[in-house]
Amino acid sequence: MRQIITRFAPSPTGHLHLGHAMAAIKAFDRAREQGGRFLLRMEDIDVGRTRAEFEAAIFADLEWLGLSWETPVRRQSEHMSDYKKALTKLDEMGLLYPCFCTRKEIIAEIEQSQTAPHLTNTDKDGGLGGHLYPGTCRHLDTSEVEDKKDENIPYALRLNMEKALEMPLVWPLVWKDENKGEIVARPEIFGDVVLARKDIPTSYHLAVTLDDHLQGVTLVSRGEDLFSSTHLHRLLQALLGLDTPDYDHHQLLKNEDGTRLSKRERSMTLKSLRRSGHQPSDIRKLVDIHHMY
Repeated sequence: MRQIITRFAPSPTGHLHLGHAMAAIKAFDRAREQGGRFLLRMEDIDVGRTRAEFEAAIFADLEWLGLSWETPVRRQSEHMSDYKKALTKLDEMGLLYPCFCTRKEIIAEIEQSQTAPHLTNTDKDGGLGGHLYPGTCRHLDTSEVEDKKDENIPYALRLNMEKALEMPLVWPLVWKDENKGEIVARPEIFGDVVLARKDIPTSYHLAVTLDDHLQGVTLVSRGEDLFSSTHLHRLLQALLGLDTPDYDHHQLLKNEDGTRLSKRERSMTLKSLRRSGHQPSDIRKLVDIHHMY
């Protein structure tokens, strides 16, 4: 039986809130109960929003909760070469193409089309109004691509989903979800997803999938809002020859009006709760962590 390895992977772009606490405590407890390992990773590829003070605050909050983790902490910003190697492999397989479209141009094209397919869950690189990318740049010939590059037009790298689905992989692709059992992956729901952004040489989807493999994570515990992302991550694992962990997509903590907690909820940050006199034991009660198992 393999050793359980869990992780908590926040983005240092704001203060942790109760929802983060639930995810961290859940992953920590699972590793501790089974004699495993608990890792901490900083998903800091968004350098424009990442702040050193937020990373320091994350450490302080987790220590206050009584959680400990292995060192060194993996910071995605320090491992761009890993993501570049993965992109190179996908490119050599003929699965990537440059996309020069701006978001405004994409949305305009979608609005002009009456048959634009929908994305079942807006992806994390996102914001196309729930629609799939229409494949505009997929049809550019080599000379057009080179001309645009010569003009220094910024571009993202997209996965050619149609070609990816034609690769000689072991179909159907499946993964184990602790709450829903064996799931058959349907990565086509993402269409030609961005794997490297114009301003950042990777994407959430690529970085998190590769990181979990490189760190040997065996159980990914994360919110149910990321359930659909696992369809795509399972495909990337197959294409890149990566390990497939088990998944636990837990419920999200929500406000009284039913909306999920976010970093904008300042009154619910761990920092503010700590300052108001709450104790770590209070936090465990507030997130009702044991009822989430």
